[in-house]
Amino acid sequence: MWSHDDRIYSVTFITRRHFVSWGPAVLGGSAALSACSSGTDADGYEAVARQVWRPGAPDGLAGAALSKELVRYATLAPSSHNTQCWKFAVVDKAITILPDLSRRTPAVDPDDHHLFVSLGCAAENLVQAALAHGLAGEVRFDAASDAVRVTLAPTPARASPLFKAIPERQCTRGDYDGKPLPNEELRLLERAATADGVRVLLLTERSAMEQVLDHVVQGNTAQMADPAFVKELKAWIRFNGTDAVRTRDGLYSVSSGSPSIPTWMGDLAFGWFFTPSSENDKYARQIRSSAGIAVFVGKGADKAHWVQVGRCYERFALQATALGIRNAFLNQPVEVPSVRPLFASAMGLAGQRPDLVVRFGRGATLPPSLRRPVQAVLV
Repeated sequence: MWSHDDRIYSVTFITRRHFVSWGPAVLGGSAALSACSSGTDADGYEAVARQVWRPGAPDGLAGAALSKELVRYATLAPSSHNTQCWKFAVVDKAITILPDLSRRTPAVDPDDHHLFVSLGCAAENLVQAALAHGLAGEVRFDAASDAVRVTLAPTPARASPLFKAIPERQCTRGDYDGKPLPNEELRLLERAATADGVRVLLLTERSAMEQVLDHVVQGNTAQMADPAFVKELKAWIRFNGTDAVRTRDGLYSVSSGSPSIPTWMGDLAFGWFFTPSSENDKYARQIRSSAGIAVFVGKGADKAHWVQVGRCYERFALQATALGIRNAFLNQPVEVPSVRPLFASAMGLAGQRPDLVVRFGRGATLPPSLRRPVQAVLV
């Protein structure tokens, strides 16, 4: 499950966190909600979000300042529950991305699949940002340390459309306009998402999308019946701007189109309104409003391939952003062990492990999630 960003999943990672317009009714009117406003002062949510997602200048930086800017761009990647499950070690001519196991989500991600996909997303952002600053990034996974090492070497600077899309990218967990995409845009998305060891299935036929919906519902229903999953998800939700700014991580509920509400009310209302039927109805509406669904499949079910899947997904998301296309995760079919093989078989992937499920289409943006300061993720 990712944030914005970030159900992912997930993702990241995350479309399931949509609390609808029950807030005023519970509080007794919209006036009570005003007390939860994120504000516009320097410490308010909107001001912090603008600072987090600001575009950076592609030149004029060197040394430690350049390294910090590359790390900042890397942290704008999605991560499961927006846990930001990474650390960065900066050395001469390289930046190493390390897993932060203190930010694991064992209920939804017991084998750390999403965690290593997240590291791959961060690595791709870093590579795109490095190129814009005149550095070529070579990515290698070190199995001995479970780390992703990005070696940097001088090269002519090029600010690609993918780099320019980084500050605009988000996992947009709202409804889309339901219109199909032109074939040329689909080809660009497929090209961005494909690499050695990773392929993507782009599903645009309504019958295939309904088949995915069936497995999303199965997975979602199973997850919501698991107390550990529900407890873990709730722990990462930030019900108002104050809490989001305080932690600068997690799933800001307003980013899913929900009202900003006091934390105490969110704790109560979560159990009242977060139900399988309401969530499944929402997924049905959102999938049917999408232009298509992308299923990412790595050649192997190991950490090195999971990192590569993350890089491919991030290129897909950045290419989509550059085209004005939104995306969001639907990872329930790949997160629930009992559903995963059934989903794989339905997708023609029997014997393989599908890694990510992503819907895409055109739609409005929503408020972005936050990120921790660079200093907090450096080692």
